[in-house]
Amino acid sequence: MPNEAYAGDVSSTDAWNILRDDPDAALIDVRTDAEFSYVGVPDLSSLCKEPLFISWKLFPTMEINRAFAEHLLQHKLDRDTQLLFICRSGVRSKSAAQEMTAKGFTRCFNISEGFEGDADRSKHRGTIDGWKVAGLPWVQG
Repeated sequence: MPNEAYAGDVSSTDAWNILRDDPDAALIDVRTDAEFSYVGVPDLSSLCKEPLFISWKLFPTMEINRAFAEHLLQHKLDRDTQLLFICRSGVRSKSAAQEMTAKGFTRCFNISEGFEGDADRSKHRGTIDGWKVAGLPWVQG
């Protein structure tokens, strides 16, 4: 289990601004392949960037991906690069940010609302907050 240390939480809009303003900043989407395909993904094409897609938990067992750090390290990111982790609601991405901080990355941020945000009273996501509700670019798989 990762420790609690990481650079902190940012909103979806703040994450977009970091990605826009810092040419080295990277977005790591830690959701499952099914989520990438069926729910949609952030679209960074207007920033001339692409998200990295590395699942924190593996579908269908939802066990932690023990190779997560290895997969991220394959992208040869500088350890001081701003890394912005996103999942559905900000829970898995927080764990990933904590883990990569423990592995020596110094600027790991969790996108606190995630891609779909918190569930509303009807237990539906995508209505209260998150990347999609903020009106940030995204595409359907």
